[in-house]
Amino acid sequence: MEINTFEKINKKVIKKNQKDFLRLGLSLIFMALVLITTWNKIPGNPFLAIAALFGAYMAMNIGANDVANNVGPAVGSKALTMFGAILIAAFFESAGALIAGGNVTGTIKKGIIDPTAFSHPEYFVWAMTAALLAAALWLNLATWLKAPVSTTHSIVGGVMGGGIAAAGSFAIVSWGTMGKIAASWVISPILGGLIAAGFLYAIKKSIIFKKNTKEAALKMVPIYVAVMGWAFVTYVVLKGLKHMIKLGFPTATGLGVVGAVIIYLFTKKVLAHSSAKITNERESINSLFTIPLIFAAALLSFAHGANDVANAVGPLAGIYDALSNATISTKASIPLWVMVIGALGISLGLALYGPKLIKTVGSEITELDQVRAFSIALAAAITVIIASQLGLPVSSTHIALGGVFGVGFLREWIDRTQRLEHRIKEEKDKLEELQKRHQALQNELDVLENKEVKTQQDYERIVELFELVNEYEKSIKKGSKSLKNIAKTKYVQRNAIKKIVAAWIITVPAAALVSAIIFYIIKGIML
Repeated sequence: MEINTFEKINKKVIKKNQKDFLRLGLSLIFMALVLITTWNKIPGNPFLAIAALFGAYMAMNIGANDVANNVGPAVGSKALTMFGAILIAAFFESAGALIAGGNVTGTIKKGIIDPTAFSHPEYFVWAMTAALLAAALWLNLATWLKAPVSTTHSIVGGVMGGGIAAAGSFAIVSWGTMGKIAASWVISPILGGLIAAGFLYAIKKSIIFKKNTKEAALKMVPIYVAVMGWAFVTYVVLKGLKHMIKLGFPTATGLGVVGAVIIYLFTKKVLAHSSAKITNERESINSLFTIPLIFAAALLSFAHGANDVANAVGPLAGIYDALSNATISTKASIPLWVMVIGALGISLGLALYGPKLIKTVGSEITELDQVRAFSIALAAAITVIIASQLGLPVSSTHIALGGVFGVGFLREWIDRTQRLEHRIKEEKDKLEELQKRHQALQNELDVLENKEVKTQQDYERIVELFELVNEYEKSIKKGSKSLKNIAKTKYVQRNAIKKIVAAWIITVPAAALVSAIIFYIIKGIML
């Protein structure tokens, strides 16, 4: 048995190593192609190719880390498979980047440093290159540690550190802007958590806790889906399409209302036709939120691609502009090849390395079903809308994770009842009884196997005991899993929260420190 176990472990290790090498190989091929195709973009100046290489690396890390927030809840709730989520997210992230990513971007992310403080254009180029590499390295580490962090904050930290090193002064930084960014560490998760928990509680009170959940669902689900329709139409118009067309909040919310009415009527009609298939079971009610969740994942990915591709291509476009014109601009046009690097990099990073963070967001913080995931997705859109109108600094990453925390803590509060405690005790008692019986059979088996002289009856009993021991081992494994699942429904994983919050807090300073070090290395090489 020990040899078989060793062989199984060895096979798993070999298979994992093969997958790791394949991922690494595809990543290196992509970056090599970027390096080759950009080598002569500016004749006689290969530095652009180096910056493009770092931009591609940054884009892949955005895909590996940040996109998990858009599709993680849908995967955790089983509304989408991992493959389906990656396919949808990759397509809509690329579409958002290429269609609505904008043809002009700010070269200094979020206006956190003063571009006039750079004494030479090459210092600006080196600082932005250092920012790209530092942010990418930090994201790479965070992904490896399974900690979802803000890619915007990563590049902000990189730009700040590179800028300070280039200018030789802390005065280059707009500390008021940095204060707002620090405030978003608190505002984003709290706002996202409260809104997500509020919607989940409303759904539970108006549907789940009703005696006739089917009747309640037929009445209320179209309303909730319509609210989501309003939120996402407004969200996409304000955030996803802002580079293509500038529309104010009244116009965006008006379009959202039109969309909500259409969605309400359509959803009500669909539910009326399929009402015979709906039951009072929780699973049946959950399934009604599956399609809205898939649309939510697609629209969140589109808006994310349109906005956060700038974290990779913004500094790269600025570097290209500075090298081409020998001057520093606060705004730079984005060549198509730069946007393609960003779009392809995000999609490739998501496909190769995204599953790790998708699992973390979707299932390792708290257990999600479609209703909970729906509340998180709805909260993500509404929080951004509210914050943008109030002028509050927020992070989409922190909002999504705050939503996960919010529904988890609400579940913990609701489920902490005598009924659940009694269920846990029952499962523990069953498991202990199984373990006692298993041990008794194992002891009897050991005694028979150690007998020097065995009768025919002994051999028959040994065979019988082997089968019984195996059956009890399966039952114990199943019982342990059941108990673990019950515990999961009761508690939010505190260790995951501590790790994620710690990563949030150190993202900006960590990226800034690494960026400053990289700038000095580049300066030492170039001068």
